[in-house]
Amino acid sequence: MTNRQARIFAIASTTIAAIIFVVLTLDTHRQIDKLTNTENLTAEVEQGMVVWHKNNCINCHTIFGEGAYYAPDLTKITKHRSVPYLTAYMRDPSQFYNEQKHRRLMPTQDLSEKEIADLISFLDWVSNVDNQGWPPRPIRVTGSGTSEGFRADEIAEGVTPVDSDDDLRAIGQQIFRTAQPACTSCHSTEPDVDMAGPSLAGLATHAAEIIESPDYKGEATNIEEYIRESIVAPDAYLVPGDMYSSGGTSFMPSGYKTSFNKKELEQLTAYLATLK
Repeated sequence: MTNRQARIFAIASTTIAAIIFVVLTLDTHRQIDKLTNTENLTAEVEQGMVVWHKNNCINCHTIFGEGAYYAPDLTKITKHRSVPYLTAYMRDPSQFYNEQKHRRLMPTQDLSEKEIADLISFLDWVSNVDNQGWPPRPIRVTGSGTSEGFRADEIAEGVTPVDSDDDLRAIGQQIFRTAQPACTSCHSTEPDVDMAGPSLAGLATHAAEIIESPDYKGEATNIEEYIRESIVAPDAYLVPGDMYSSGGTSFMPSGYKTSFNKKELEQLTAYLATLK
């Protein structure tokens, strides 16, 4: 290649790269309103951002990749936690985590009810911004299971595992991990690992005990019915403890009744019934 050819090549490649950069920049600006959920930038969202900065939440938490990593990333928090849960948590975080057990504790910020509502509005706006699939992982908890497939040791005694393509329980476990929001975001299958939701270890055994309890006012008559009821009507029976409900309302998302079809609900119930 001669000097003249090299010069032409450099100029041409730089020009092409510059044109591509300009086109991509203009295309990004064209989509900003849609990608950033602009139509939902309400006064409450703006006030929530003020609360976020005033209380230095970014010193521990991260949103949009900015902030500290001492505490969980909150970019998609309202996709994984319900508004009643977040409200109760912000009122008194000490009811949800123990400093001795978890080695860290969110300080009580003494927020007013209006500040809490505004902050949740802000976090919900953040959660609905189109980040092209980022962050890539939802919140996970210890003991939420592996990603290799259905584990034989999670099948109830006396049940023979079958091919995962045909086994309702195996498919149900995948639903447990991939539902929106994922069940693994709040529940563990390890004993005594209670996070946003109670541990599901021994669920089938506990279900049988609850149905026989005089405190149970639901409509289930067997384990499978109780599990199904817990998914589609979580207020039917409230697990004791302020960290799981408030004012007679469960913190568990109530949208699974419509997001799961009949077959998916059957598959998820079949898996959860193996947790004895």
